[in-house]
Amino acid sequence: MGRLVILGGGESGVGTAILGQQKGYNVFVSDKGEIKDKYKKVLEHFEIEWESGTHTESKILNADVVMKSPGIPDKVAIVKALVDKGIPVISEIEFASKYTDATIIGITGSNGKTTTTMLIHHLLKDGELHVGMAGNIGDSYAKMVAENDFDHYVLEISSFQLDGIVGFKPNIAIITNITPDHLDRYDYKFENYIASKFKIAMNQDKNDYLIYDADDEVIQDWLKKHPVQSKLVPFSLKRKLEEGAWLEDKTIKIKLEHKTLEMRDDILAMEGQHNVKNTMAASMAAMLVKVRKETIRQSIQSFQGVPHRLEKVLKINHVEYINDSKATNVNATFYALDGIKKPIVWIAGGVDKGNNYSELMPLVREKVKAIICLGTDNTKLKDVFGNVIDLMVETYSMEEAVKVAYKLAERGDAVLLSPACASFDLFKNYEDRGDQFKNAIKNL
Repeated sequence: MGRLVILGGGESGVGTAILGQQKGYNVFVSDKGEIKDKYKKVLEHFEIEWESGTHTESKILNADVVMKSPGIPDKVAIVKALVDKGIPVISEIEFASKYTDATIIGITGSNGKTTTTMLIHHLLKDGELHVGMAGNIGDSYAKMVAENDFDHYVLEISSFQLDGIVGFKPNIAIITNITPDHLDRYDYKFENYIASKFKIAMNQDKNDYLIYDADDEVIQDWLKKHPVQSKLVPFSLKRKLEEGAWLEDKTIKIKLEHKTLEMRDDILAMEGQHNVKNTMAASMAAMLVKVRKETIRQSIQSFQGVPHRLEKVLKINHVEYINDSKATNVNATFYALDGIKKPIVWIAGGVDKGNNYSELMPLVREKVKAIICLGTDNTKLKDVFGNVIDLMVETYSMEEAVKVAYKLAERGDAVLLSPACASFDLFKNYEDRGDQFKNAIKNL
């Protein structure tokens, strides 16, 4: 089969190593950083050669194919050297999809990916389909393909993973929305990021489906200029559609390939207009793989949502504490501020990815009474909101931020952690940030 080199010894890298070895490749894993002990043990168990703390060029530049973990930018020297030599550098989803004939539902977008992915998996499982969920969630897709024989895969796919595809083709693609995010990886050009998201549909044909938000002007404009081959399946909260999903008289109405489905929006277990959209997208995907209408209705009522996404933690002294740590960009925070109907003490900040905070201004003016900055550099937040919000406090730990929020919040307020930024300055990841928030509240 040849030599498979894997850059990055995390979840996707180790999963690809397992699958590659199973398919007869000579596998080598190289990580410039430190490989976690749990992954080292897996590599040693399978007797896969690995290195950490360095990239040995002589062991990498002799590859027939390279799988690059999504966190590694294309600009790093070793990746450039591989490209210059004409060695294919692909993503995990590209590699793994060659080894399965399953129906693939791929979900991308700036926000709502995780909720939509988990909801589709929930619907298909309740519909008694043999289904696996992977990608940015849980086990890697490659590891699942190596260890299971699922009929359906529901994959949450980031733009970084899409950058490394060549022939990957989901049967059903979903684009939840597109707003500026990760612009630091795309030369600060929004159009590069949009193009990356639309790669999810680039190999689709007339037998495939693209489900998308018809209210999203970015998506609509791109589709006008760059037509796709797949069948277009829109959803909208603003207007009635001939085919797709829309909202009418507080009822979700779906018309899809001569089938119809209606559900009152008050049956949803999750709050917020964005979750109505996520439900529309997920329901249509489930209908396309023949899950029964009644199963979809019942399943949606029982779905509880995603940890760290508008997660209600506790009420203390009539103040509600809400964990939205998964909001790593401005658009996600917009949904959070928009959905909360109380005065807000807002905890924000972290690693800025080229954020434009101005679209939050009307909501901040209307709803936010205090901002607690939580990051190593809060200059941009202070510059944007300093003249609008009288009370801005800088903090450098979650414990400190929560204590300040506790002092500032009054009866009937909400304390909202919705950072609009990445977490890597003070935390391991957004889950660590959310967990620290929850623990700090419990220790008040």
